[in-house]
Amino acid sequence: MDVIVGGGVVGLSLAWRLAREGRPVTLVDPAPASGASHAAAGMLAPVSEVTYTEVPLLRLGVASLRRWPAFAAELAADAGLAGPEALDLRSEGTLDVAFGADDLAALDELAAYLEKLELPVRRLTGRECRRLEPMLAPSVRGGLLAVGDSWVDPRRVTAALLAALDRRGVQLVRARVGELLRDGGRVTGVRLEPPGGDDRRAELRAERVILAAGAWSAGLAEVPVRPVKGQIMRLRSPQPLLTRCVRGTVHGTPVYLVPRGDGELVVGATQEEMGFDTRVTAGGLYELLRDARELVPGVTELEVSDVVAGLRPGTPDNLPLIGPSGTPGLALATGHHRGGVLLAPLTADILLGEEGELAAMCSPGRFRDIS
Repeated sequence: MDVIVGGGVVGLSLAWRLAREGRPVTLVDPAPASGASHAAAGMLAPVSEVTYTEVPLLRLGVASLRRWPAFAAELAADAGLAGPEALDLRSEGTLDVAFGADDLAALDELAAYLEKLELPVRRLTGRECRRLEPMLAPSVRGGLLAVGDSWVDPRRVTAALLAALDRRGVQLVRARVGELLRDGGRVTGVRLEPPGGDDRRAELRAERVILAAGAWSAGLAEVPVRPVKGQIMRLRSPQPLLTRCVRGTVHGTPVYLVPRGDGELVVGATQEEMGFDTRVTAGGLYELLRDARELVPGVTELEVSDVVAGLRPGTPDNLPLIGPSGTPGLALATGHHRGGVLLAPLTADILLGEEGELAAMCSPGRFRDIS
């Protein structure tokens, strides 16, 4: 039996895919779907989020994005939903906008780089940007449309995964894992933290433990994963303000706006090296609103429906840790940083043994002393 530690979108996806393959699996998490996946905006945007130094991450993201339509359709069917549209999976692309000459020059360089990689992008004038999104600020001078980028509602995805696991009879243990069980050099299961006032420490034995505990993974194994705080805001409007994801750089800081089909608009997100601090701060929300207003002035008229802070699991090279850890009985599915929702389908494929070259790119073996 596999025991999966962690009930975010990655751990839930793994449990669901293993169950579909007929493999016995148990998932352990004290509060599934309540961490980084709950806070995430759900951008499936490997092209618009590319940087010049992260081509391997781009390749992983593009490969996983190709899997998302089939992943969503199968998940919707297993969860008893009408179809993948119930997950608010959309593919109208991401519009990256520029305000000044320096911004335009940077976008032109990025466009040339993406075209060299044969990725689908379109350069747009300011007028063309506003034709696509009339609520953009008049000062927008140009933009770049990543036509293949998509997005999804991660809260709907995790709810569907929980429903699918329930329908397939997967055991969900709502408890915290205190430590990994070991026999000699092999991991043989997990020991659970006792409930309040109870000294008993239950154990779950496993042929394989898959560590998918996100930012908390380093508390259970020696993995180079750290928490990266992100504050995010959800706004609501009777009429949608945007039809596609919009992003830009304001005051040197990137900001994005992600529309939902139900009128919600997600604004995010800060990136803060604050350890395990999950406080929502006035300063963080002020910066989000200030920068979003530069892109789309009308956001200040919207109702605030939710504010939340989550902890992304970052690694030194921003690539995830997926695959055998080097310790028998322990596999990893952690360190996805900003890409947990995007990379969930590919992560499952790798751990089901369905990938070769891509698996090597995110192998935990690139870091030593993982145990």
